[in-house]
Amino acid sequence: MKLFVTGGAGFIGSQFIRDWMGKFPESTVVNFDKLTYAGNLANLAEVETNPNYQFVRGDVCDRELLLETIPQGADAIVHFAAESHVDRSIAGASEFIRANVMGTQVLLDAARERKVKRFLHISTDEVGGSMGPGDWFTEECPLDPSNPYAASKAAAEHLVRAAGATFGLDYVITRTGNNYGPYQFPEKLLPLAICNAMGNLPIPVYGDGQQVRDWVHVSDNCRALQLVLRHGKAGETYHIGGGKPQKNLDVLKTLLSILGCDESLLTRVADRPGHDVRYAVDFRKIERDLSWRATTTFHQGLSETIEWYRQNSEWIRNVRNGEYLNYYQQQYGLRAPAATVIAQ
Repeated sequence: MKLFVTGGAGFIGSQFIRDWMGKFPESTVVNFDKLTYAGNLANLAEVETNPNYQFVRGDVCDRELLLETIPQGADAIVHFAAESHVDRSIAGASEFIRANVMGTQVLLDAARERKVKRFLHISTDEVGGSMGPGDWFTEECPLDPSNPYAASKAAAEHLVRAAGATFGLDYVITRTGNNYGPYQFPEKLLPLAICNAMGNLPIPVYGDGQQVRDWVHVSDNCRALQLVLRHGKAGETYHIGGGKPQKNLDVLKTLLSILGCDESLLTRVADRPGHDVRYAVDFRKIERDLSWRATTTFHQGLSETIEWYRQNSEWIRNVRNGEYLNYYQQQYGLRAPAATVIAQ
């Protein structure tokens, strides 16, 4: 297969490429990534010398470059590229609208022009908004986003469906719960908490910490994405989840217990505006139709993730101080945005 992957230098995208090329070594993969602060080519060191892998630095809003680099008749576009951090979207939504909404539309247009056979759009459980106690977000639920990031992803979903209805584009959409695992940029809850705990630094807890999230290991998620890409029914949406939603405070206490750290590191901070209380995805459809189920328990996955961060202190250091962008500066003349450096 010939794949064109957007955002492949990010956390989930790089895992997908590593896993795909390991399972399907005869495939060719073009990784198209803008290399924003969240993209890190170090995540792809194990495939960068593979002759079937190609990296292209580019913006999904750049129509001409997309048309130059998407292989004619490619088997699939796998669309990860997105601004994804809720706090950043609250601070300023314009880049989220540009990247997530406009970028998706430009990519859809390019996909049709290059006669791409399938479009896999990676969305999020956040488009459904907050679930009440005992409620589950199914594929048939209306979209009800609560923050600018989620709203931009909901808009992108509508554009993908419109391309299917109007132009007959073969598409599939996935929505996943909270991913975790190695190589995750330490602005998200678990890698931030792990890195801070290892440095005996305070771990911020929004409000009362009672927000509920469904956690799925990134390797389980990418295995589901492979199945949806290869066997999912055109025009369908598939939910991917871990199946055991947990309160953020309980998750952080479990993390500290594994690390052997004191819970006094937990530090309450002002709650996020419009903070959704509960996410919980119903993923019985992908279990039934594609025989997928998460195989990594949360405790096992969290323990392995913690061990990865313990063993990769240089990766953490380079990310937290912005040194990982030196390569980009040398190759592409990029400058690290001030927001890259994570507060200690």
